[in-house]
Amino acid sequence: MTLKDFFDLLSVNPAYIVGFFLLLPLAAFIGTVIGKGEEDEPVWQIYYSTIIYLAAVPGIFSVTLNIYLFLFERRSVMQADVFTQILPIISMFATLMIIRKSVNLDKIPGFGKLSGLIWMVGAVLLIMWFMEKTRIYVFSYMPVQYVFFILIGLILVFRLGWGRLSKP
Repeated sequence: MTLKDFFDLLSVNPAYIVGFFLLLPLAAFIGTVIGKGEEDEPVWQIYYSTIIYLAAVPGIFSVTLNIYLFLFERRSVMQADVFTQILPIISMFATLMIIRKSVNLDKIPGFGKLSGLIWMVGAVLLIMWFMEKTRIYVFSYMPVQYVFFILIGLILVFRLGWGRLSKP
């Protein structure tokens, strides 16, 4: 099964995906109502962390997929699938907004890792887009694994530089 087959299957049976992505903001809202005043307790931090990860990972994947489809595949915005390309993003933002109103997101375990993931995915997409637009092609007898090592090295250097740049 390819990724396209999986997305087609989800689009044909949208009840599961719609239910999942509507349940996440609802669970966040219920958590803010029930746990009002107890946000600093570890049980609620784990609860919010789980909801944030369940919403953010598909949302980040959907944003990445959309950027790839629109920039590299040159797909029309009108061909975007509402259930697999738009709904996860809306659910992610709604869930984060609901949780952010009652909880300091800096206290949520692992939330800083999500922002790091977003920066890394963005950096890789930016590097790929730059390489495609400048049409830099290397014809050599260099094995593919060395090219991957070079790319990983560039990403690490970019991340190190960005970390030093963003420190106060």
